[in-house]
Amino acid sequence: MANPQRPLSPHLQVYRWQVQMVSSILHRATGIILAVGALLFAWALLALAAGPAQWASVVACATSPLGFLVLFGWSWAFAYHLLNGIRHLVQDAGYGYRIASFVRSSWTSVFGSLALTALVWIVAMTLRGAA
Repeated sequence: MANPQRPLSPHLQVYRWQVQMVSSILHRATGIILAVGALLFAWALLALAAGPAQWASVVACATSPLGFLVLFGWSWAFAYHLLNGIRHLVQDAGYGYRIASFVRSSWTSVFGSLALTALVWIVAMTLRGAA
């Protein structure tokens, strides 16, 4: 039986949302998004190997508004997971454990991933003539 005098463990309602907490959750979520995106990528490769008709269905799906949104979201998830993974490697080496640098590196992962995604899409659309 639980001791009624003993305090309860803190829960999510007790904690204030902080960028470190959000970056941890986003890192896990982007890992899941990348796994699902890898399945879609495998589908595209299988369609490419199957012939022009199947590849045309992949192209039609990718160039639709929903397909564009999925590709854009997957590329952001890739950029965020990459930058946040580098941040974790730096911390594993023993650097960046002060609270100020931890917060700064979390925000750097967020804004850096947005900038990297925008840069990749601007270059891709410029080279492909869609911009």
